[in-house]
Amino acid sequence: MNLSQATKGKAGSKDDGLTPEQRRERDAKAIQEKAAKKAAQAAAGGNPAGGDGGSKNKK
Repeated sequence: MNLSQATKGKAGSKDDGLTPEQRRERDAKAIQEKAAKKAAQAAAGGNPAGGDGGSKNKK
Protein backbone atom coordinates (compact mmCIF):
# COMPACT_ATOMS: atom_id res chain seq x y z
CA MET A 1 0.00 0.00 0.00
CA ASN A 2 1.45 3.36 -0.92
CA LEU A 3 1.03 6.62 0.98
CA SER A 4 -1.94 7.83 -1.04
CA GLN A 5 -3.82 4.61 -0.30
CA ALA A 6 -2.98 4.79 3.39
CA THR A 7 -4.28 8.34 3.79
CA LYS A 8 -7.30 8.08 1.51
CA GLY A 9 -10.55 8.55 3.44
CA LYS A 10 -8.79 9.61 6.60
CA ALA A 11 -10.58 12.20 8.76
CA GLY A 12 -9.29 15.73 8.34
CA SER A 13 -8.52 15.28 4.68
CA LYS A 14 -8.36 18.60 2.84
CA ASP A 15 -10.04 17.16 -0.25
CA ASP A 16 -13.28 16.03 1.39
CA GLY A 17 -15.31 18.48 -0.71
CA LEU A 18 -16.49 20.54 2.26
CA THR A 19 -16.05 24.20 2.97
CA PRO A 20 -14.41 25.14 6.28
CA GLU A 21 -17.85 26.06 7.66
CA GLN A 22 -19.36 22.71 6.62
CA ARG A 23 -16.39 20.93 8.17
CA ARG A 24 -16.88 22.82 11.47
CA GLU A 25 -20.58 21.92 11.50
CA ARG A 26 -19.81 18.26 10.81
CA ASP A 27 -17.17 18.16 13.54
CA ALA A 28 -19.42 19.93 16.06
CA LYS A 29 -22.19 17.43 15.36
CA ALA A 30 -19.79 14.52 15.87
CA ILE A 31 -18.62 15.99 19.18
CA GLN A 32 -22.21 16.47 20.37
CA GLU A 33 -23.09 12.89 19.41
CA LYS A 34 -20.03 11.57 21.24
CA ALA A 35 -20.92 13.58 24.36
CA ALA A 36 -24.53 12.35 24.23
CA LYS A 37 -23.37 8.75 23.92
CA LYS A 38 -20.99 9.17 26.84
CA ALA A 39 -23.74 10.75 28.96
CA ALA A 40 -26.12 7.90 28.13
CA GLN A 41 -23.50 5.34 29.13
CA ALA A 42 -22.83 7.18 32.39
CA ALA A 43 -26.56 7.30 33.14
CA ALA A 44 -26.78 3.55 32.50
CA GLY A 45 -23.95 2.96 34.97
CA GLY A 46 -21.37 1.95 32.39
CA ASN A 47 -17.97 3.63 32.32
CA PRO A 48 -15.88 2.58 29.30
CA ALA A 49 -13.28 5.28 30.08
CA GLY A 50 -11.70 3.18 32.82
CA GLY A 51 -13.51 4.45 35.88
CA ASP A 52 -11.80 6.48 38.57
CA GLY A 53 -8.43 4.78 38.33
CA GLY A 54 -9.14 2.29 41.10
CA SER A 55 -9.40 4.79 43.93
CA LYS A 56 -12.26 2.84 45.55
CA ASN A 57 -9.85 0.87 47.74
CA LYS A 58 -7.78 3.85 48.92
CA LYS A 59 -8.19 4.95 52.52
